[in-house]
Amino acid sequence: MHILCLTCQDKKGIVAAVSGNIAENNCNIEESSQFNDPRSGKFYMRVVFSGEEKSIENFIQSFPKLGNRFQMHWQISNADIPVKTLIMVSQHDHCLHHLLYQEKKSALPIEITAIVSNHKTTEDLAKSFGIPFHFLPIDKNNKDEQEKNLRTIIKETESELIVMARYMQILSEKFIFDFDNRIINIHHSFLPGFKGARPYHQAYERGVKSIGATAHFATADLDEGPIISQNVVSVNHKHTPEKMQALGRDTESHTLFEAVKEFSERRVFVHDRRTIIL
Repeated sequence: MHILCLTCQDKKGIVAAVSGNIAENNCNIEESSQFNDPRSGKFYMRVVFSGEEKSIENFIQSFPKLGNRFQMHWQISNADIPVKTLIMVSQHDHCLHHLLYQEKKSALPIEITAIVSNHKTTEDLAKSFGIPFHFLPIDKNNKDEQEKNLRTIIKETESELIVMARYMQILSEKFIFDFDNRIINIHHSFLPGFKGARPYHQAYERGVKSIGATAHFATADLDEGPIISQNVVSVNHKHTPEKMQALGRDTESHTLFEAVKEFSERRVFVHDRRTIIL
């Protein structure tokens, strides 16, 4: 299986041209979805297609001509090759646990290349799954140096996706710019309403009626990046901060899993500060 993702200005005949080109090269469409954004005038399309090896090669070689005709930004990916993914974590390991389990069960089309942490809390967990663990402690004097080390690990592992699975350090603007739309972060959806320490205690004191989590692309504006996935659960006055934390951990883990899955299945398109999920 292969996946074609494209975006361009909306014009008549795009779907017919793409599907026709696929058919002309003896390939078969397995799944197709598209979206025309009336506000921006942009067209988005994701097509899963199959075929014999030679047919796939012929299609890939012929598609640039069609792409130029419609001035498309496009990418063709082999769906059978897992997305190389580096996971960053601090001390809270619930999101990491969930991703490791889902990857092991082949529920995620990713290959976890390494786990990077500023604490040693998850070292044994990484070893139990046979995944390289890199301890990069952070202090006020070594942040630039450790980001250089992180870049080296990303390059050596050829990681395409970087997941901040409750990594509690702020990445530099330059780092985020260089890996634009390749870094997924997770946070409780109280932000920005409940900033700072002990958000669940703040929520309890305010008597909130729902809690949740948001997975988004990291940007220089902290917790303001394009949203990929969100989930909420209901709570009431009977929920202590500890019970809220337990619900929050489950919600964060599931929400991050959804976002990683959508990215690795090539479903996420970004336009300015919005995402389109096909």
